[in-house]
Amino acid sequence: MGKKKVMIPVENVDLKTVKYKREPIQAPHLTGFGLKLFVWVTEAPLIGSLVLSILKKQNKMDEMLRYTVIPERPMFKPEFPPQEPEHGVVVVGEDDEPIRRVEAALKCLPQYDPAYLSNADSSPYLYWKIRDYAHAYQAGLVTPSMVAEHVISGVEEFNNKKPPMPFLIAFNADDIRKQAAASTERFKEGNPISVLDGIFVAIKDDIDCSPYPSKGGTTWFHEVRPVKGDAASVSKLRSCGAILIGKANMHEFGLGTTGNNPNYGTARNPHSLDRYTGGSSSGPAAIVASGLCSAALGTDGGGSVRIPSSLCGVVGLKTTYGRTDMEGALCDCGTVEIIGPIASTVEDVMLVYAAILGSSVTERISMNPAPPCLPSLSSFESSNALKSLRLGKYTEWFNDVYSTDISDKCEDVLNLLSKNHGCETVEIVIPELDEMRAAHVVSIGSESLSSLIPYCEDGKGPKLTHDTRTNLALFGTFSASDYVSAQRIRRRIMHYHMDIFKKVDIIVTPTTGMTSPIIPEGSLKLGETNLEVSGYLMRFVIAGNLLGLPAISVPVGHDKQGLPIGIQLIGRPWAEASILRLASAVEELCLESRKRPSTFVDILKVK
Repeated sequence: MGKKKVMIPVENVDLKTVKYKREPIQAPHLTGFGLKLFVWVTEAPLIGSLVLSILKKQNKMDEMLRYTVIPERPMFKPEFPPQEPEHGVVVVGEDDEPIRRVEAALKCLPQYDPAYLSNADSSPYLYWKIRDYAHAYQAGLVTPSMVAEHVISGVEEFNNKKPPMPFLIAFNADDIRKQAAASTERFKEGNPISVLDGIFVAIKDDIDCSPYPSKGGTTWFHEVRPVKGDAASVSKLRSCGAILIGKANMHEFGLGTTGNNPNYGTARNPHSLDRYTGGSSSGPAAIVASGLCSAALGTDGGGSVRIPSSLCGVVGLKTTYGRTDMEGALCDCGTVEIIGPIASTVEDVMLVYAAILGSSVTERISMNPAPPCLPSLSSFESSNALKSLRLGKYTEWFNDVYSTDISDKCEDVLNLLSKNHGCETVEIVIPELDEMRAAHVVSIGSESLSSLIPYCEDGKGPKLTHDTRTNLALFGTFSASDYVSAQRIRRRIMHYHMDIFKKVDIIVTPTTGMTSPIIPEGSLKLGETNLEVSGYLMRFVIAGNLLGLPAISVPVGHDKQGLPIGIQLIGRPWAEASILRLASAVEELCLESRKRPSTFVDILKVK
């Protein structure tokens, strides 16, 4: 008795009374033998349930869900009201061939100047862009086959480093050479397929890319789910001539934020080899940051594209839920995940996004997506669109970071946007952030467990890493009522955000609440669980997943230790063009603040 709490109907909440508070996550930080013992305890009958019940009580999970009367109807997947059309954009056809969409994206970019190809020191960018490769191929400065040899030797060099840097789980040099030879022949004949022809792209290990197995970072999942062909997004890239270099490392099943993977080795941050890349798309972000490929595909169910992009100093786009077809991804049945591009620059993310976008037939029927658009970055109209942007900032949340280096750097960006483009910063309030976090954990946890429990019951569970088993043990304590309550909260949080978007165009936050954490030595063989770190890394990303909103992480500089900092731009539903436009402006303002990682390979080598 006395446990019940009743929420006020969402439309009656007085935002003036909302006080920002953050409940720190209560959970042990464990590595090595301690983690192994904890897994044994949590999986034990009776005592395991007791321990997990205590953890949930300490973190008020039951209080926020099971013991609360939530008056709203559940929202079992994102539902969006009609949105105002974006300005200064080019509409692209979902049913067009990917090549045509990439051509449309190319026309949206500023005029290309190839002069700095012969003098990299004059380039404003730290990385070669996709258009640099395309020009170098067309001018005969290099061939895709020549670059392929640099990629192959670079991957092998990283694998043999001490400590090793296993960016890829699966890699076939002969297959890369075969793809590159075909691309070289097309350039020789003067008939490249698109600007993506000959561009090297890595695919996260939970996205199908034939002939590689999709293991999801495990040692066994490919045995129960054979790959029958390319995922929809991968097929679109292949049709544009992209060279797919293999399956990139990841946190097992995407159930972690650091990228720790004892099965294949933990990918290391190219900016500091003793630190994590972030996860779960650890390999995709790190391999792009290292210069070994221009772009990669990741999946994002809880910041898994944006977190590693931020920690590795590259650009990561999370699209609106339903904007990209999830067919061929291991997480294709969830309500929070998307497939998104990672690249070194905003324009490269935009080119890859143009290739892979397109809702599935099911999502078109159920979600009625707005037509996909791209920003026209070279037009006068685009400049006016920037000037009229209203940027939402929840100051207390914005400043709740591990180091003020992060909030200070992101605040500087807002000031620069105001000074240089006339963007207005508007103070906003977002209620029930802790409830949003709980709803997300229950949603992604329940959906993940639903997919995996048949295999765990069939004897595969002990083959999972210890931190995955810990997570699954926790997820197994969530009830049907918890899941429904989480979806009721999803509707409340959606209401708050749709109200906010009546006042602002884009919500701005740091991408993560901390920069790249150190890899504990004891975590490499047996794994690690550190929910305090996960809380910092996921602090600002959850709305994008629970609500399905588009969001992008853009590098804006470094902290005092030289570790990258990212800023996150969260857009209205279907408004990828708006956040890409602002991201391009942010990138230009922060070019001088970015640094090339200490571990970097120049695979173009046109000097």
